[in-house]
Amino acid sequence: MMFSKTQANKAVLTCRDLMVGYKNTPVLNNINLSFEAGQFTTLLGPNGAGKTTLLRTLSRHLESLSGTIHVDDRPLAELRQAELARIMAVVLTDKVTPPLFNVFQFVALGRYPHTDFLGRLTEKDREVVSHSLAAVHAENLSHREFASLSDGERQKVLVARALAQEPQILLLDEPTAHLDLKHRVEVMAILRNLCRSKGITVIASLHDVDIAAKVSDRVALVKDGAITDWGYPEEILTTETVAELYDFNSACFSHHLCSIELRGDGHRGKVFVVAGMGSGATIYRMLAKRGYAISTGVLQSNDLDCFVADSLGADCFQQQPSASMTEASLQQAYAGLAECDLVIDTGFNSDGPYQNNLNLLKKAVTDGKTVFSLRDDNRAWAIDGNNSNIIAVKNTSHLLDAMEAIQ
Repeated sequence: MMFSKTQANKAVLTCRDLMVGYKNTPVLNNINLSFEAGQFTTLLGPNGAGKTTLLRTLSRHLESLSGTIHVDDRPLAELRQAELARIMAVVLTDKVTPPLFNVFQFVALGRYPHTDFLGRLTEKDREVVSHSLAAVHAENLSHREFASLSDGERQKVLVARALAQEPQILLLDEPTAHLDLKHRVEVMAILRNLCRSKGITVIASLHDVDIAAKVSDRVALVKDGAITDWGYPEEILTTETVAELYDFNSACFSHHLCSIELRGDGHRGKVFVVAGMGSGATIYRMLAKRGYAISTGVLQSNDLDCFVADSLGADCFQQQPSASMTEASLQQAYAGLAECDLVIDTGFNSDGPYQNNLNLLKKAVTDGKTVFSLRDDNRAWAIDGNNSNIIAVKNTSHLLDAMEAIQ
């Protein structure tokens, strides 16, 4: 049964003035959060910030130090264990190594809140187990020994066991830890689909800001003993908040790209990149990795190249989107060009709004700067009689070789 929109916006788990910690030692204070049906909420923060402590308190593995937790408007402390198990499932980072269980038998353990005193499985229970394995694309593993599984396979099976409980709420602590890229993407896609198709409320701690920005309906930022921010990732995950959360120095989170860019130190000199319409993004990253400082322009402020250049800390000469660049923008770019040792023509489309950027290339040639061009036909901007400092390159690897040859 698909999750109905009429079921959304219902708070299934709430925390009010909650304090969590160990042995009367607070880890997080003054937590006031509401988790709604069918939403994916991510807890983000550095190691030791208290994400796991909060999850263990919400799952009743730890007692709260003060405040309240309500599940469906009922105090968490008043729910019997079997009753809670029918509402909430938990996948923590504890190493699970059950002896002599195959995968189907292990996932069937999730049915314990629904079975009789002897734990006997009915036909319905077996159907739920099979459907749970299918939900995580693990039907082919059902007869495998659990102990023989890879980390990625094991994580999917742990999620399947949790689904077999048929919970309203699923709590996960670092569900993608130690997984390769394929399984990391697959597990996150499975969890997001559970929210959409079954209306399960997923609350997960993650370290991967990029993934959190793409899959979360809400994010909570955890640091310095508190929830420092809470809300939509599109609003909360800005360059400034992520840098403050993780104390970034040489990296920058791009709000527009939902990704982290690693900045170079510029020790190999400065390069001016004449780009536009996404033609410069990979070249900026290539230069930053190899220690070049970057200037670029003139770019429209909504261009992909502009977002990447800003994240890498480049001197980016830009203007508001318009049909053509202004003379003031071009003069600023000329000044930036004068400070650079080398120039790169990315082969940007010169027939549209960036046609005046050809003037930057002509200026570079006139000033005697070495220009590396990825353009198929340099006659679009070549200057008769003074083209000896234009070096045509076929691709980025050829560009790197050519740059190394003159360093």
